[in-house]
Amino acid sequence: MRTAFFAGQLRNPSSHRFLRGLALTEHPWLRFSTPASKTPHDHAAKPGSAGVPAPMSKFYSPAASPNEGDDVILSNMMITSYVRSGDLDAALGVFRNMSVRTTVTWNSILAGYSKLRGRLRDAQEVFVKIPQPDTVSYNTMLACYVNSSDMEAALGFFNRIPRKDATSWNTMITGLARNQRMEEAGKLFSAMPSRNVVTWNAMISGYVECGELDRAVKLFETAPVKSVVAWTAVITGHMKLGRIETAEKLFWEMPEKNLVTWNTMISGYVENSRAEAGVKLFKKMMAGGVGPNPSTLSSVLLGCSELSALQLGKQVHQLVCKSPLHIDTTAGTSLISMYCKCGALEDAKKLFVEMPRRDLVTWNAMISGYAQHGAGELALSLFDRMRKAGISPDGITFVAVLLACNHAGLLDLGTGYFNSMRKDYGVEPKPDHYSCMVDLLSRAGKLDEAVDLIKKSPFKPHPAIYGTLLGACRIHKNTKIAEFAAKNLLDLDPGSAAAYVQLANVYAAMNKWKDVARVRQLMNRSNLVKTPGYSWIDVKNKVHEFRSGDRIHPDLGSIHEKLNELEEKMKLAGYVPDLECALHDVGETEKKQLLLRHSEKLAIAYGLMKLPPGVPIRVFKNLRICADCHRAAKCISEIEKREIIVRDTTRFHHFKDGSCSCRDYW
Repeated sequence: MRTAFFAGQLRNPSSHRFLRGLALTEHPWLRFSTPASKTPHDHAAKPGSAGVPAPMSKFYSPAASPNEGDDVILSNMMITSYVRSGDLDAALGVFRNMSVRTTVTWNSILAGYSKLRGRLRDAQEVFVKIPQPDTVSYNTMLACYVNSSDMEAALGFFNRIPRKDATSWNTMITGLARNQRMEEAGKLFSAMPSRNVVTWNAMISGYVECGELDRAVKLFETAPVKSVVAWTAVITGHMKLGRIETAEKLFWEMPEKNLVTWNTMISGYVENSRAEAGVKLFKKMMAGGVGPNPSTLSSVLLGCSELSALQLGKQVHQLVCKSPLHIDTTAGTSLISMYCKCGALEDAKKLFVEMPRRDLVTWNAMISGYAQHGAGELALSLFDRMRKAGISPDGITFVAVLLACNHAGLLDLGTGYFNSMRKDYGVEPKPDHYSCMVDLLSRAGKLDEAVDLIKKSPFKPHPAIYGTLLGACRIHKNTKIAEFAAKNLLDLDPGSAAAYVQLANVYAAMNKWKDVARVRQLMNRSNLVKTPGYSWIDVKNKVHEFRSGDRIHPDLGSIHEKLNELEEKMKLAGYVPDLECALHDVGETEKKQLLLRHSEKLAIAYGLMKLPPGVPIRVFKNLRICADCHRAAKCISEIEKREIIVRDTTRFHHFKDGSCSCRDYW
């Protein structure tokens, strides 16, 4: 009856509070009326005696009186419960007060150490003191070696196990696979006397993680039993290689799916630029009664960000609020990131303030959000708050900080942060940090300094660095460095149409039309095609896409009428088209018409036509917004009394009352 009562308490959700209180009291039910026997080990080793390692001395207490022996079964249950909840200290407290310990007792403590990294020595000291270790003892100690990633010691211990069972083999094979030592794992797999589903799962998953998908598939096809883990691993491998159709076929053929499988497909779609398919699958998953976890929401919200689907993102937010995930830090951080990337900075800020707990990723998401929206001062202020809160920055934090300085034109401050990374914070600058610094210098017109930094960088330059330099050369009209950047960009990426296009744009901005023609001829000879510029806007949960000079949209006639109307109003307000942005050798009238039909202007006009008054117009563009569209958007925001938010490839622009959040520095 006594043990049954406590077993019921252990299953109770509040059992750990019950146990902790019990461990601190002397309950009469814990006493026997007969003397308790002790293991030989208890007689041989007393606290502080020779041969007992110092770290272990806390496990021992003076022998209890004959009338105060422990209920071994109950104590073992308590230890197991504490270990499962991750409270090893409480488990050790029970262990220390036990006068009778069985092998199960020792194994439970050993299992507690196996869950903690950096406690291998403690685990070893426990293991050598077990009076009669059984196979479970050996397997648990093996898990301690594996979890500490000491694979040489693990292999040596594995070979010394007197009686290996399936768990012994599986633990060793899994450890080798997780450490990408598949050749050794394969040898053990072949030597294993009897394999089970865990063995096959470990090998298949290991090959996938090592990028050896063909071997994983071959093993999967020969597996006698294909578990959901094996199916999911193979699907993951295909998604990583962009083999979406094969992954889809396997997914729908699976006899059963778990949440991890659904997450694999959804994240795979998003990572392979198929966000719309990922969102659709998420809806199907929910309709089938499968509930999401933080990983699901992270992928779906990333998909919403890529699609700029703010309304769908808000629906996911509502779903989170109605579930236990509303207090989950990962889910909250994913929502902050989604709001920032969809242009709803105030919603992100509100959510950040209301979050009960924030980790480093949360702070990084909000700092990055401010930086992307050009709120450099707010980003840097938040960075200072983070440091004062005792949160140490990492490399991602500094990318956001440098981006904030970049968009705000804070050259000296950004340089100071870059130089302090290693010295003050122990964070090694990576290629992304050098890219940010090159961008910061280039935008400020320090093109020679930017080139020097590229040459001094310890990393091989990424093509994006030269693309950044090229873009700045157009603004500052520097053909010499533009040609240097284009040459290096083409050396790194011969198939880059962007190198030719940006170099031609530099020449066009300086009216060097012969050079423009020469570059375009070189591009044609290389069979390269320019990425067309397009913009899109979400109206009533439907995405409308526009290309420059669009001739497809069904409402094009009405859009052109709206643009013509806006053009007249803008002229009266003092707007003059920036003809340098018309990168074609044509007359002035034709240039004005080309500029008026740019994709972002078409999208803005459509938003004015279809969205209710007072609702911000959010436009997204796949290229950098041109200077003329930037000038026009400022003017339209004042004329129409409407906030216009444009996200291009580098940042957000908030146009309101004739001004832009970038302060014309972008």
